[in-house]
Amino acid sequence: MEMIALWKDLYQQIVQTSFLQWLGVTAGVTQVMLSKNNKVSNYLFGIVSIVATMIVLYEAKLYAEIALNMYYLVMSIYGWWYWTANRTASQKAISSCTQQDWMVVLAIVAIAFATFYCVLTHLTDSDVPVWDAWVSATAWAGMWLLAKRKIENWILLNISNLFAIPLYYHKGLLLYAILTSYLFIIAFLGYFNWRRLMNIKTKLGYANE
Repeated sequence: MEMIALWKDLYQQIVQTSFLQWLGVTAGVTQVMLSKNNKVSNYLFGIVSIVATMIVLYEAKLYAEIALNMYYLVMSIYGWWYWTANRTASQKAISSCTQQDWMVVLAIVAIAFATFYCVLTHLTDSDVPVWDAWVSATAWAGMWLLAKRKIENWILLNISNLFAIPLYYHKGLLLYAILTSYLFIIAFLGYFNWRRLMNIKTKLGYANE
């Protein structure tokens, strides 16, 4: 009976999903697939997804989530510029995090977590401030690493996804829980694909020496 009820809830969510939500989700999935293959066009679809999602969030009066998506928008525009206009960055391609990169990641996670936790605790009626803050903070760090073409971006993004899946389920957002599960798998594939591209680059570098 519980399984039947689950499928009924999922069906109702799909039926009630607006065009903007489908646009945001579809563009978001496309962005992840392109990012997995190291395509700079991933940012174009990412921007479309973010803008559509921000409109949906505004209609739902989820203003804190709008702030997070504004960060995603800025990082997507920055990432697009970094991959295309910055000649040195485009030649650098995929790389691993340095010690300095990890220090920045830790700073982003710590500051973002503390900020989100304080805002959610004191300015909203959130019943999951720690959970929500952690998902957002790790996503912030992952987006920064993605813009820098650091392979570890997939690790941070999947840490965020891992906690986001049960969070969405807890909130009754079954469709988004399923979508995030899909993105969790794609992030794994993205990591190994980027690792393969890094190995090819390394071998070519050795061959040219």
